[in-house]
Amino acid sequence: MGNRLSKIATRTGDDGSTGLGDGSRVGKDSLRIQSLGEVDELNSQLGLLLCEPLPATLREELVSVQHDLFDLGGELCIPGYAVLSDAHLARLDALLEKYNATLPPLKEFILPGGSRTAALAHVCRTVCRRAERSVVMLEKTEPGGVNAPARRYLNRLSDLCFVLARVLNREAGGQDVLWEKGRAR
Repeated sequence: MGNRLSKIATRTGDDGSTGLGDGSRVGKDSLRIQSLGEVDELNSQLGLLLCEPLPATLREELVSVQHDLFDLGGELCIPGYAVLSDAHLARLDALLEKYNATLPPLKEFILPGGSRTAALAHVCRTVCRRAERSVVMLEKTEPGGVNAPARRYLNRLSDLCFVLARVLNREAGGQDVLWEKGRAR
């Protein structure tokens, strides 16, 4: 990994550019920086969710996800660098299976909400989907510039956030908030 920051206000970005981990500079409006920022925002949203009371096991699982997202940020910051692997995907798949097993089948669409923790998980889901779209666009504009497991990881993670929202509503003693087709306004 590159040098640690010892000084935050470097003023090197005053011209609208920022440094990547490989030493190159790109515009702050580049798709790579947008993707990196959206992954960072997702990590921050997970941090907010972690401020809430959560089961200890789930808390530890989400902290591991935060570490994965920081690694993903490293991947995006250094073109060609790869950390996330199929093992990371397998871990998310195992979590999806574990938490899905506790839920009744879906028969209706779900609205974001219910408990505060579930609503925060839904915010994480939507931010994750945006980060995924950004990474997909980056992959299309810079072929080979994104590690394929990174894109897949974000896809699985958004699914996990959806499932966790359902789990957290039950944990809080509630239910899913169901969409009602044709509800009077």
